[in-house]
Amino acid sequence: MNPFTEHAQALTRRHFFASSGFSLGTAALASLDGRAAAPVPAVKGSPTGINAALSETHFPAKAKNVIYLHMVGGPAQMDLFDYKPMMRWMYDRDLPESVRKGQRLTTMTSGQARFPIAPSKYKFAQYGKGGMWLSEMLPWKAKMADDMCFIRSMNTEAINHEPAITFMQTGNQVTGRPCLGAWTSYGLGSLNQNLPTFVVMVATPSNQEQVQAISARLWQSGYLSGEHAGVSFRSAGDPILYINNPPGVSTDVRRKTLDGLKQLNEMTAQQLGDPETRTRIAQYEMAYRMQTSVPELTDLSKEDESTLKMYGDAVKKPGTFANTALMARRLVEKGVRFVQIYHNNWDHHGNLTGRMPDQCKDVDQPCYGLIQDLKRKGLLDSTLVIWGGEFGRTIYSQGGVSKTNYGRDHHPRCFTMWMAGGGSKGGTAYGETDEFSYNIVKDPVPVRDLHATVLHMLGIDHERFTFKYQGLDQKLTGVEHANVVKAVLA
Repeated sequence: MNPFTEHAQALTRRHFFASSGFSLGTAALASLDGRAAAPVPAVKGSPTGINAALSETHFPAKAKNVIYLHMVGGPAQMDLFDYKPMMRWMYDRDLPESVRKGQRLTTMTSGQARFPIAPSKYKFAQYGKGGMWLSEMLPWKAKMADDMCFIRSMNTEAINHEPAITFMQTGNQVTGRPCLGAWTSYGLGSLNQNLPTFVVMVATPSNQEQVQAISARLWQSGYLSGEHAGVSFRSAGDPILYINNPPGVSTDVRRKTLDGLKQLNEMTAQQLGDPETRTRIAQYEMAYRMQTSVPELTDLSKEDESTLKMYGDAVKKPGTFANTALMARRLVEKGVRFVQIYHNNWDHHGNLTGRMPDQCKDVDQPCYGLIQDLKRKGLLDSTLVIWGGEFGRTIYSQGGVSKTNYGRDHHPRCFTMWMAGGGSKGGTAYGETDEFSYNIVKDPVPVRDLHATVLHMLGIDHERFTFKYQGLDQKLTGVEHANVVKAVLA
């Protein structure tokens, strides 16, 4: 937008609020504090945190923290979790039309003359008391099969990355909506006023052959107050941009500067009633407090060697998935409500067997280390860990197929995610797909149902958890019906 036009619109808006007296401003400020946004009173349950929209959860919560591990690009479920032995006998045969049923394809494979089936080249075995099937690429997850709850019947409405990952994070394929982390922050508030409620980290994959673009739109607060957006922690330099004082600026000068800005912002808030002004005041103060809390948090030197060993050799290298996984545990331990980690390069259109082993090596042991570390710290029961991508992959190969290498296209019809801790039912698998891992044959779980289930674990009724915006009671799960998947609850 032209800066002069933007400035003129801002002036018009401010004049509107000023001429309307203080009634609109008071209502807006009340909504910032969450008082105007909970249409149904909460029942007696678990207490929430600082500046929470809900004074009490709707019912006692199983989880109070979430660590969401998103594999950007869409992992191939049949090469990791969804074992399909019959496909060995279908090698290089065309996927039957009776299975595909005219379903939508991407433009990357819609023009193919053939859809040759590519069975997984990796061996599978059963692990744990529940006999969970896992690929040979996941030896560390095999050790914790009884801690994991698999959902093999996830499905989504989107077939391309940007709308699919946006849908998975925000409940809508159109950008501009609050993400799951922002909703959690808004509803439950902070557990530590010296740290952000919602933290985001982007892990660097060891193999960077085909990295997907992701942006801060995925962790924005949308129409919620800006304080609920994710705060991005960086792997190099200052953990958070501009957290430290500029050269030549002492702590005393910084404090006096912030006090002066606060007085000016308070005057603006009283005159115009813009809720974002209050948010700005709070964020300045948070940044000042984080100057001491964040450096201590990101210093791993005090972690004992046995802990570091659980996460693997890469844990000491900033920006690796192992390093961010350990950081996630430290953040949760310090009271950060929601931690989101993105790990890229799971978009295996080609050279899957050349790339997926690297991807699995990046995340396999660190996931094991995270779960065991949380368990050892007594945090797993209250921390929900979620692992998954935005969709799955096709059983047929994109392009040609060989027994040693192949690629897979996007597949929204079925894919696998897993959860651990936080009230999930470890050692179980929910939902079933057909022998081609192409269609769901039992217990489908749409993205909205997953969101409803996560909120339920946090003690929140997704139907009653709303925010008034543009005349509607907006919800994470949208206007369509969503169900809590009770079978995955402990």
